[in-house]
Amino acid sequence: QVQLAESGGGLVQAGGSLTLSCAASGRSFSMNTMQWYRQAPGNQRELVAGISSGGSTGYRDSVKGRFTISRDNAKNMVYLQMNSLKPEDTAVYYCAAALRGSWSAPYVYWGQGTQVTVSS
Repeated sequence: QVQLAESGGGLVQAGGSLTLSCAASGRSFSMNTMQWYRQAPGNQRELVAGISSGGSTGYRDSVKGRFTISRDNAKNMVYLQMNSLKPEDTAVYYCAAALRGSWSAPYVYWGQGTQVTVSS
């Protein structure tokens, strides 16, 4: 069992930055693929970024060059650094974990989410 807890969301102006954090509990964190999803009102949940156990990363096209996912296996933490934020980045952001696989592998565990609001 893996439990995930996100933090770091908030209100920011367009062009600003935020860093989201995800604290994971449970064994074998270093073996999990970790991901960030987001869901805006009326939209489907979408995969934003992922990082495999080996450190390979992947991003959806709309955030490439602006967002960076990273992990600290010693602390069981995953981060999402978000720069040059746009109003369309406004959503609830969720931390997720897949048991293994590439950055886009299907998730098995899911956090409660943290709200990110970008004002224009």
